[in-house]
Amino acid sequence: MVALPSPNAVSRLGSRRSNGIVRTQLSYHRHPRYSPVVTSLPLHELHLALGGNFTTVHDTEVVADYGDIPAERTALRDTVGVLDLSCRSRLCLVGADRVKFLHGQVTNDVQRLRVGEGCYAALVNAKGKMHSDLNIYRLGDELLLDFEPGYTTAVAQRLEKYIITDDVQVLDAAPHYGLLSVLGPRAAEAIAQLVLPWELPAGPLAFSAHQDATLGQLYLMRRSAGGLQSPSRSSSLSPTGGEGRGEGATAANAQPTPPHPNPLPRWERGNEARADAATSIPPASQPVGTAPGFDLFIPTASLGAVFDKLVAAAKSLGGRACGWHALETARIEAGIPRFGQDMDETNLPPEAGIESRAISYSKGCYIGQEVIARIRTYGQVAKTLRPLRLPADLTPLPAKGDKLLAGDKEVGHLTSAIPGHALGYVRKEHNAPGTQLTLRTAAGDCAATVVELVSAA
Repeated sequence: MVALPSPNAVSRLGSRRSNGIVRTQLSYHRHPRYSPVVTSLPLHELHLALGGNFTTVHDTEVVADYGDIPAERTALRDTVGVLDLSCRSRLCLVGADRVKFLHGQVTNDVQRLRVGEGCYAALVNAKGKMHSDLNIYRLGDELLLDFEPGYTTAVAQRLEKYIITDDVQVLDAAPHYGLLSVLGPRAAEAIAQLVLPWELPAGPLAFSAHQDATLGQLYLMRRSAGGLQSPSRSSSLSPTGGEGRGEGATAANAQPTPPHPNPLPRWERGNEARADAATSIPPASQPVGTAPGFDLFIPTASLGAVFDKLVAAAKSLGGRACGWHALETARIEAGIPRFGQDMDETNLPPEAGIESRAISYSKGCYIGQEVIARIRTYGQVAKTLRPLRLPADLTPLPAKGDKLLAGDKEVGHLTSAIPGHALGYVRKEHNAPGTQLTLRTAAGDCAATVVELVSAA
């Protein structure tokens, strides 16, 4: 992926590192920890011509909206929206020990992944506190890590801290590949209008790849359902870790299925997707969490052409280009936590409600494993992230950090809020579904009700 156009070009061309510079026959680029802060998107001028407004997330430019946020929210809910999420961080791990190394660093089972599959995981420190959450994809000769904007340096430094004798290099893929997302009930139809010879990946975080003579090496990833989940407490252990079964890795650890009758070259089709559990957070608008969604990793040189094609396809289906504000609304409605907003370096993964998706309890040792295993063995965490119901007409919106009270006692705080919905941490004594709390804001007090979690069974 890193050196275009081949996904294994870095290893095939024989890269070497010297004084923080990753050197290949195709290009020179500085290692992530020496990279300056990215201040603009590769397609900034294109978005500007479409009426795009911009904001920053963790010092990284994003498209805030295209001038009509309600229409963008409607597209994500009812038809299809196309988003340029090239703001997100992208690292590649290359080298003979890449799988073994990363398996020992993250909470989910990387070794069981086959080429064409992915998993969701957390990167934690020795005390179990999070450095980041990650989407991890196993390419032919690389591991691709996709995570929140602005964390490239922190994640790269955390990984390199533990590279001693391992044959592993951490490379920044962001200069070479952009990320486009297609979300909503008609997302698959929009993807089909690209008219490329690939199968839609079936399982969560499974993916397909296609080498196009004009566009280069393309990757199509199926998004996972990412809402807050209650961990299963079955006594039986699944191959991926039983009670903390990692999402995405389920495809890798299930009984293998026969190959697709018309497989793509060098890529295996994922197993059939597990049915998404229905969330109990109305309204029906939950595109990011439960409706079809796809991420496309596209060579930077081809990013504009593919974006134009996808936006044209979306418009033909009643959709449109969408920005960060519409995506955030859909995310919060669906109860999906975002690192840097709802979880950070002070949180344990079980506190953040990602245990069932991100943690394997049978994979063996990794940095921070003892702390997380003790939580499961000996009890619960003191607080957990919960979806909350707020008054739909509440103005102004509550701020991050606003306190949640049970009577006169502080029992939690808010992390994200939109009209009618919020996410926040609530102490375990007060986080049962239906619990009535008081939210204290700068404008006064209002009601907040704890909402039932999605079942992870």
